[in-house]
Amino acid sequence: MNSDSDLQIAGDLLEVPHLLQAPREHPVTVAEFVGLARSIAADRAQWEHLVRYDATTRWYHRLRAVPGAHGAARPGQPATGYEVWLLSWVPGQGTGPHDHGRSSGVLTVLDGTLTERTRKGTRALRAGQQHVFAPGYAHDVTNDALEPAVSLHVYFPGLTEMPMHSAHPAHSAARCAAAPAGREAADAADA
Repeated sequence: MNSDSDLQIAGDLLEVPHLLQAPREHPVTVAEFVGLARSIAADRAQWEHLVRYDATTRWYHRLRAVPGAHGAARPGQPATGYEVWLLSWVPGQGTGPHDHGRSSGVLTVLDGTLTERTRKGTRALRAGQQHVFAPGYAHDVTNDALEPAVSLHVYFPGLTEMPMHSAHPAHSAARCAAAPAGREAADAADA
């Protein structure tokens, strides 16, 4: 058995500056976007005073929009960025089945409980829980609880489309209707 520690074998990495990565100004990896969502969620002073509840329409607020934070994905393509949205949900409010086009996302429940329905099944997401999804992931998010809910959504790249899908067999027709005309901005903020 070797008695030398890994530190003795490799040396102190902090003493070799060229091996250290410079801290990033903006998240790049999925783990870093999850971390961004967690840090915003933990800082209630940053978002709690902004939350509004509206029984007649979905409420949303864009907390952050960072266009072009990552440079071009490939030569000749536009730079990609990310967006952070805050949404409130009164009981019964939902999105209808949809995806987020070419955007990946992190959904974090801040308060309350949201129900997510996909073709694979249904799950409850409670305060503190997160769900990460890839481009094209289709779901329907609804507040089926008796109490309001609040959620945080990080989209990368920033949301440019939100295609609606036909109803999943387990959904009611009311939840699967397309958003009314003129609601493009609200659609962009949906889960």
